[in-house]
Amino acid sequence: MKAGTLEAGEPSHFPPPAGGINRGISIMDFIFRIVAGLATLASAIAMGTTNETLPFFTRFIQFRAQYNDLPTFTFFVVANSVVCAYLVLSLPLSIFHIVRRGAIGTRIFLIILDTAALALLTAGASAAAAIVYLAHKGNSSANWFAICQQYNSFCERISGSLIGSFVGIVVFVLLILLSAVAISRS
Repeated sequence: MKAGTLEAGEPSHFPPPAGGINRGISIMDFIFRIVAGLATLASAIAMGTTNETLPFFTRFIQFRAQYNDLPTFTFFVVANSVVCAYLVLSLPLSIFHIVRRGAIGTRIFLIILDTAALALLTAGASAAAAIVYLAHKGNSSANWFAICQQYNSFCERISGSLIGSFVGIVVFVLLILLSAVAISRS
């Protein structure tokens, strides 16, 4: 037997190369970035285009509910838009990781930016979730009435917008975990 060759049936004492696994992780990273980008874009659009007008006694006096009536919803739209833009801008680095599996420095850079984006997205979604809860349930102690019986369409859209944002949060957690696994395997 020559040095460095294996006979048939002889076990290998070397672990399989991690290149295939890291490439798979990089492809999943790219797909997750697209999914998170679409979720945050959909959330920003759904919230940013939400409004409902209700007539009151006559058609000249009307009550209107818009997302920008509440600064929390404005923050939600801005946070989702910023995170969506970041995800689009991070796609070239994700493609770079598919091509060059051993790029640890850029992966660490992405983990730091992903964590900051996750924090921003979580802050926006959590603040908006509190207002959506008040819109649905109200608060009798503070004399805040639930408005979702009157503004049904408005409440459905803002609730749906929150779902997209929380999907983005879950995908960001998976992105950070994937990057950590890729770094540990390099």
